Amino acid sequence: MQAIIDCNSFYCSCERLFAPNLQNAPIVVLSNNDGCIVSRSDEAKKLGINMAAPYFQEAERIKKFGIHTFSSNYHLYGDLSWRVMETMRSLLPPGHVEVYSVDEAFVDLHHIANNDVYDFCIHLKNTIETWTGISVSIGAAPNKVLSKIANRLAKKNKIETNCVVVLDTTQKIQTALQKTPIEDVWGIGYQYSEKLKVYGINNAFALSMKDLSWGKKFLGGITGIKLIRELKGLKTHGMQAPRTEKKMIATTRMFGRNVSTWQEVEEALATYATRCCEKLRRQHGAAKCVQVFLLRKPTVNYNAEGHYHRGSQVSGFALLDNPSSLTPDIIKAAVAIGKTIFEQGEIYKKAGVILSDFVPDNALQTNLFVAPSDTRKKKLMNVIDNMNAAYRNDVLKFGSTGTKKNWKMRSEKRSKRFTTRWDELCKVQ
Repeated sequence: MQAIIDCNSFYCSCERLFAPNLQNAPIVVLSNNDGCIVSRSDEAKKLGINMAAPYFQEAERIKKFGIHTFSSNYHLYGDLSWRVMETMRSLLPPGHVEVYSVDEAFVDLHHIANNDVYDFCIHLKNTIETWTGISVSIGAAPNKVLSKIANRLAKKNKIETNCVVVLDTTQKIQTALQKTPIEDVWGIGYQYSEKLKVYGINNAFALSMKDLSWGKKFLGGITGIKLIRELKGLKTHGMQAPRTEKKMIATTRMFGRNVSTWQEVEEALATYATRCCEKLRRQHGAAKCVQVFLLRKPTVNYNAEGHYHRGSQVSGFALLDNPSSLTPDIIKAAVAIGKTIFEQGEIYKKAGVILSDFVPDNALQTNLFVAPSDTRKKKLMNVIDNMNAAYRNDVLKFGSTGTKKNWKMRSEKRSKRFTTRWDELCKVQ
């Protein structure tokens, strides 16, 4: 058996953890720049708040019903996610936990007898909630696709199921598939669901009745075959080993307001390049390729043939002579690229820096005509990283990243970072 453990309204649960007065209150959490609603408590859902809706569209209803609103607090969410995942790892054998997202993880339960799976899932649920304060739902079944379906049923009827559903018999699996609309099957998006409905496939059970050749023809080849196999109860997706090294590192942010000056764009690119370098050094890598993009505010232009919408994103990239993880090298490259794509008079909404083409930093091949990176610079980078990790808030930073940073994202409703900042610890009276 395999199971998926999913945190309930994770961002909202994190906000409630240090505010007990919000335990049964309606809550929404906003995306970067306070733009859209990305998490809703059950109480907010019942009041008709739509997922991914722009905040300004729901602002009147939020005010009317007194819904508590928070900006995204990724320091808090990331730390609590780590605690939830570590709790799972402590309760299961090594290699039996596959982190799927910030609030989800697959777990391998083959070491548990089928008759004991439900009781073990209850034990997992109670322990996670007791140790971390984050409520979870668990769906268990013979494979990953069916466990996602079980989890959906557990979350849909929390009181009736106690947030745990185990599909351990053929009858239970068939009933669950019949209750699952085709668009709610893991791996079926909106376009595929509309396509399948044309063939009379409106739920997961109808899709499970198709043969594998049909899935190969109409559901993207091998992907469709695997999906139908799992809906039939066969195991196709095994547990994936955690990826320790990333193949690409990116830092992208929306601006807190419209930006039109090169100085502000330069500060943003330097800041994002700094973040990328910190991540790159943590995995002991060096990058050869630096990419930069700027997102312009869409405009409508007119010509002899009528009006047309101008493309909103511009980008550029450069290959370094020597792979590097040194912040000054990456800032220099990112700013140089930014200058080539920046246009005076344009209004920009977002920027990003992406690093790729990595090599280990202890196996760099030097260039005969370019001086190798100074070992002292690497030591300096380590000192800066350690200082910033210990004291936070970029106590040491490069001048090109700016001081005021008026372009930074809006985060006007962010709660305190209770678990990662000494000066923001929760006070108990």
